[in-house]
Amino acid sequence: MATITFDTLRFANKLKSAGVLPEHAEAEAEALADIFEVNLKEIATKDDIKHLEERLCERFDGKFIQLEQRMTIKLGTLMVIAVSAVAALIKLL
Repeated sequence: MATITFDTLRFANKLKSAGVLPEHAEAEAEALADIFEVNLKEIATKDDIKHLEERLCERFDGKFIQLEQRMTIKLGTLMVIAVSAVAALIKLL
């Protein structure tokens, strides 16, 4: 899993320089760090996405092969029907 760091000291100092009380700034920085820690566990990584992409490709490749086979059979059937129809018309004429 990817590691993302959150600089609580820098964040707290920015809040302090903006006029927030030091106690509040430090509490906000710690709370935000806790939120990041909990929520970052749920973020998908590049490896997660690559694994999902590979699974989807495998699944769709199989579906495309099945579709190609069905289309080949249907095309062959249509050709047999067309040749039979032409032969029947030639025989009638």
